[in-house]
Amino acid sequence: MDTGVKEVELRDLWRRYKADGDETARERLVVAYSPMVKFVAGRLGAGLPSHVEDADLISYGLGGLIGAIERYEPERGIKFETFAMTRIRGSIIDELRSLDWVPRSVRSRAREIEAAQAKLEHELQRAPTESELATKLNMSEEELQTALLEIANSSVYALDELWTVSDSSGDQVSLLDTIADVAAADPQEALASSEIKDRLTEAIGSLPEREQLVVALYYYENLTLREIGEVLGVTESRVSQLHTKAVMRLKSHLQS
Repeated sequence: MDTGVKEVELRDLWRRYKADGDETARERLVVAYSPMVKFVAGRLGAGLPSHVEDADLISYGLGGLIGAIERYEPERGIKFETFAMTRIRGSIIDELRSLDWVPRSVRSRAREIEAAQAKLEHELQRAPTESELATKLNMSEEELQTALLEIANSSVYALDELWTVSDSSGDQVSLLDTIADVAAADPQEALASSEIKDRLTEAIGSLPEREQLVVALYYYENLTLREIGEVLGVTESRVSQLHTKAVMRLKSHLQS
C-alpha cells in the first residue's frame, strides 16, 4: 500500500526509531502508515451497522498501528504492511467486541446456523442449498435470509481471521509473523503454513460457485460489497448474505 513516503525515507525512519529510540521518527512512521488504518477500517465498516462511526474504527485501528510499529523487528525480513494489517484489524475487532453491541439472539442464531450447516454438509457430503438449510432450521428461506443479513450486519469476523493464531501474549498474529528468517525458514513452520493454506484452498473449493466468486472478488480483487453486487446482478444485502454464508462454511470446514 502506498504510504506517500519514499522507501529510502522510511528505512531511515525505521533506523532512527529502532536503533536510536527517536520518538519523532516514531511519530512520522505513524503518520506515514496511517492510510493503512483508514483502509482496514473502511473494509470492516462496510459490513457493520450504520451507527458504528468510521472515525471510531480509525481511532481503534490507530492503537493497533502504534503497537505494530513498537513491536516490529525490521531485521526479521517481514514486510511491515503484512505485519501491521493483522494487528490493526485485530485492534478494531477487539474494541468492537468489548463494546458487546451484538444482540445475544443474533449470536445464538449464528451458532444454530453454523451447527445446522456443518451437520448437513456431513450428511450430504456437499454444501447444502438455502432451501435445505432453512428446512433443517425449521424456518422459511426468507427467514433464513433475514437471519443471515442480521448476522452479517452485526458480525466482525471474516476470512482474514481464519489465517490468524494467538501467541503467548494473547495477541492475534498472522502465520507470516512466525517466520524468523525469510532466507532460512524453519521447516516445521513452513510445513504448518503449507498445510493450513492447503486446507483453506480445499475449503474454498468446496463452496458453491457464487460464494467462491464473492470470496474471490472481496478478498483478492478488493471489491466492495456494492461493486460485487453490480457484478453478480444482485443487491448489496444479498452479497452480504452470501459472504456471511461463505465464511460460516469455511469456519466450519477448518474446525472440523
